[in-house]
Amino acid sequence: MPSKVEGWKDEVYGEEIRDHLFRFAEEGWDAIPDDEHDAWFERFKWWGLYHQRKGQESYFMMRIGTPNGRLTPEQLRVVGEIANEYATGPVDNPEFGDAYCDWTTRQSIQLHWIQLQDVPDIFEKLEAHDLSTIQACGDSWRNIVGSPMAGRDADEHIDAWPVIEDLHDTFKGNEDHANLPRKWKVAVTGDTRGSGQAEINDLGFEPATKDGRKGFNVKVGGGLSRKEPRFARDIDVFVTPETITDVAGGISALFRDHGDREDRFNARIKFLVDEWGTEKLRRVLQEEYVDFELPTAGEDLREQYTYNAGRADETGDYVGVHEQVDGQNFVGLSVLVGRMGADDVIELADLAEEYGSELVGLTQRQNVIVADIADEDLDDFLAEDLLDDYSPDPHPFMRGSIACTGTEYCSLSIVETKNRMVRYARWLKDNVELPSGVSDFHIHLSGCTASCAQPQIADISLRGMKTRKDGEPVEAFDIGLGGGLGENPQFADWVEMRVAADEVPGYVENLLAVYEEERKEGESFRDYIERHDEEELNGLAEPEETSYEDPYLGNTKMTWYPYAEESDMDASPAPAAADD
Repeated sequence: MPSKVEGWKDEVYGEEIRDHLFRFAEEGWDAIPDDEHDAWFERFKWWGLYHQRKGQESYFMMRIGTPNGRLTPEQLRVVGEIANEYATGPVDNPEFGDAYCDWTTRQSIQLHWIQLQDVPDIFEKLEAHDLSTIQACGDSWRNIVGSPMAGRDADEHIDAWPVIEDLHDTFKGNEDHANLPRKWKVAVTGDTRGSGQAEINDLGFEPATKDGRKGFNVKVGGGLSRKEPRFARDIDVFVTPETITDVAGGISALFRDHGDREDRFNARIKFLVDEWGTEKLRRVLQEEYVDFELPTAGEDLREQYTYNAGRADETGDYVGVHEQVDGQNFVGLSVLVGRMGADDVIELADLAEEYGSELVGLTQRQNVIVADIADEDLDDFLAEDLLDDYSPDPHPFMRGSIACTGTEYCSLSIVETKNRMVRYARWLKDNVELPSGVSDFHIHLSGCTASCAQPQIADISLRGMKTRKDGEPVEAFDIGLGGGLGENPQFADWVEMRVAADEVPGYVENLLAVYEEERKEGESFRDYIERHDEEELNGLAEPEETSYEDPYLGNTKMTWYPYAEESDMDASPAPAAADD
């Protein structure tokens, strides 16, 4: 029997949701019947709108899709202007102010505090600049991820941007692929960095060579959530830029027809691959969904990967100054936890235009890149005041910090995330000396098991939990070690459970001291962790209270907004008046 969500989708789904969304925008929040909230909120996701959590009724998060994270400076400016005009909430965030943009781990943009009555005007502004929220969420093709610098990066095997454009144009708004059993995440990597992170996507295309031709090997069934992570499996198929769209469409249709629509917890394709195996999946794809002979896989480039690869010699994360194929430069800027004030977004767009850039990119590490900086302008660009806050040469603790949305807005999260990760990073930077030679160190903080911050692929993984301390309930984290991608990807080993949030920085400090003392010469942190078994990792370091103070230690999920002066649920101003 199809799930409840499938029933809602059978009634209304896809592009037709827009008409209903605009009707509710005109009639107001109260026009949505109380007993239909869940159904409409599920449908709204297809157009990039997530209803915010309890206590924030009538407010939405809006997600804007940017394939490969690519925008023009003009598009970036429009996003900042929309954030200023429409994404200002009733209470300021103490770290980020009253209007900001979030860059996500899937190279999308998220805005908060959006109200229904403003959606038509926002859509009009976005679409006038070739931006859209279509399928930014929902059970369909999500934002395609990969290198923002495709076609510009001197460190590139094949220019994947024309391929990604074709996939985006083919499958966004395509009725045949608009209603899948669950979300559909696709990565296309053309560079030798491995920046697409194909291993953790439902469908991944990785750079490869076969018979002298450049193309991609195909992997299927990756994913991180639900404490059941999977690396995508190789299905022994090689595609070229000419055949990739047909193969991608075939696999998407296979998932549409054979994915689980009865149990949403088992509806991701990773579970279908578990059940079928790669040989059956390839056979069904060949026999039923593709009308040409599928070539076997080619030779991959995984040994060259540097993006989140845990290597001691190179980071590959785009932060810093990098050469373009045309002799110009792109400059990667570190954005702590991926959140940037709206005024800073506008200023960055102005700077990009001033220096002649035609492209600004967002990365899966929540950072931003400005392309097309000429050699003669590079020093002046690097000296701009804005780069004091968004550095191309950040401290490793600032560079490596990632956090999801958390209890600030998300109904799934059980702990506060972004402001806490900011405080963690600053305290570690000021108080903990990294072992010599360590210039890249990743800490990913996720508010729950949904894994939006990709915690399983970090040096130190933090997953939101609850515990009791001194008899009181407090926010806490499970701690994992040694995850990452690259030539030999591996998920973190979870070694400490339910560590009180204020004791996490002390654990990190103690762990790095042990690593410094015990590591072999030139040994990366991941390699150090990998040579220990599970028993050795448990208790490798101790959690400890330090000078770090955590203002969010209590249960932020029980507040209407964690940073409000009066944060109890009964103090919530929601739902907002229609003219707010």
